[in-house]
Amino acid sequence: MQEDKIYEYAVIRLVPKVEREEFFNIGLVMFSKKEKFIRVEFHLCPDKFELMHSKLDYDEVQKNLENFSHVAHGHKEGGEIAQYDIPERFRWLTAVRSSVIQTSRPHPGKTKDLNATFNRLFEELVK
Repeated sequence: MQEDKIYEYAVIRLVPKVEREEFFNIGLVMFSKKEKFIRVEFHLCPDKFELMHSKLDYDEVQKNLENFSHVAHGHKEGGEIAQYDIPERFRWLTAVRSSVIQTSRPHPGKTKDLNATFNRLFEELVK
């Protein structure tokens, strides 16, 4: 019988006008320290993006999301922070900040299948 795996996840949000604190969910980041697992995915719908009537540039936001992914996965393109170990990268990515890309507070859970749980959460919270 497969053992439960402890994980944490945070929802990635786009906050087009930070001063108004309005946002919509655009991604998910999940990690498990014991499993040395981190996964991040985004879905930035162009139609929804246009509805926000902001001065943000869609391509610029996409570029920032790619950098978020580079940091999460430890790619050299993510800079110095991408060289940290997985828990430190997750904590840095989910730190409270006042920017157009933010995350929810991390939420804990346990599962037998990290990828299946990620897929379910992504469908429920982002798509």
